[in-house]
Amino acid sequence: MKRTSRDIRTAHRYEVLRQVIAASPASRQGLASATGLSLATVATLVGELLDLRMISEVGFEDSAGGRPRGLVAVNASGGALIGVDIAETYVHVELFDLALTVLARADEEMRPGESQPERVVGVVAAAIASVVARAGVAPDRVLGVGVSVPGQVDRDTGVAEYAPNLDWHDVPLLDLLAEHTPYPLHLDNPLRACVVAELWFGAARGHEDAVVVNLGTGVGAGLALGGGLHRGVSNSAGEWGHTTLVLNGRLCHCGNHGCVETYVGAPGIMQNLHELSPSSALLHPGNQTATIDALARAAAEHDPVALKTVQDTARYLGAGIADLINLLNPEVVVLSSWVASRLGEPLLDEVRRVVSRHALGRPLAATGIVLSPIATDPVCLGAATFALEGVLRTVGQRQETVRGTAPARSRTAPPS
Repeated sequence: MKRTSRDIRTAHRYEVLRQVIAASPASRQGLASATGLSLATVATLVGELLDLRMISEVGFEDSAGGRPRGLVAVNASGGALIGVDIAETYVHVELFDLALTVLARADEEMRPGESQPERVVGVVAAAIASVVARAGVAPDRVLGVGVSVPGQVDRDTGVAEYAPNLDWHDVPLLDLLAEHTPYPLHLDNPLRACVVAELWFGAARGHEDAVVVNLGTGVGAGLALGGGLHRGVSNSAGEWGHTTLVLNGRLCHCGNHGCVETYVGAPGIMQNLHELSPSSALLHPGNQTATIDALARAAAEHDPVALKTVQDTARYLGAGIADLINLLNPEVVVLSSWVASRLGEPLLDEVRRVVSRHALGRPLAATGIVLSPIATDPVCLGAATFALEGVLRTVGQRQETVRGTAPARSRTAPPS
């Protein structure tokens, strides 16, 4: 899809704010250098962000042979953003200030059979109200809510088109949620959210090409190519979890057999454990979180069944990651989400060993494989940036309206 001039300006505004958040305080000259934009363009965008109270003037720095340079910094108290991570086994909600520091969080477990859209919407709406109250933020200071849901989503219509692990088909998620919460809503997928979180604050920061492997109940690979988030033509890029790893292998929720997800997602890991030791005390049937937690503890204590399960999982995961390295030639592959976080270094070490056997030498030599360093929920963090992007987009639309140019209708936030 061809980008409009409004899209480009929104992206520039977003990138300038991103750089201010990452490196406050910053000069206009420094921002121009970091973004590749002209000084005149940066000065205009900084003026817009100052008018919005998203940043503020904070003094000057000496300039060799010239006038002191004015410095700007993010105005952390200039508003609040909310990130929502809807997953198959939980709902996490976090409220951030404009420096993307967590001020409040709410968590709710989801059991099998509890993923009906109306129930999930009720849980999300209650959690949003809870974090606003806990943070003591005035509701009119909440600039937007970014909502992440697994599977394929339509950002423009706010519809969760297909989430196989939730058994969702064409769920009008934002319309349903808009009935319960008053804030602007912005929908996307956890693969994209994790990539943005890593680009802003994590292991992909400063890299042009990165792959973020999201390991949870479902599995996917978020992509940053050429320094930016890669969505694909229909916002569906990254469905690596539904590529075939084993011909005629395990049945997947998507209807195919042998998908990567069926071997390295949480249910797949549980099956790996069951096939190795059907009566293992580490297995908690019907409870992914308890099983992965038990497996992680036992592996740390060098339990042979746990270590063999991690090795078997890494054998599949490493082969899939080697394919990504050969295909995309990234600078870094980041293992993210809750399964990667819990299994940690034992999984990482095994994956590195497997990848070294399967990836081609030249691309492998240029690629680091690391765990996500982000301490908070990376999906919530990334989802909050989608809300921030939405705020900056609506600013541009309002400016065009003032100039007499009617903006195209946007569906990132439902009508009130």
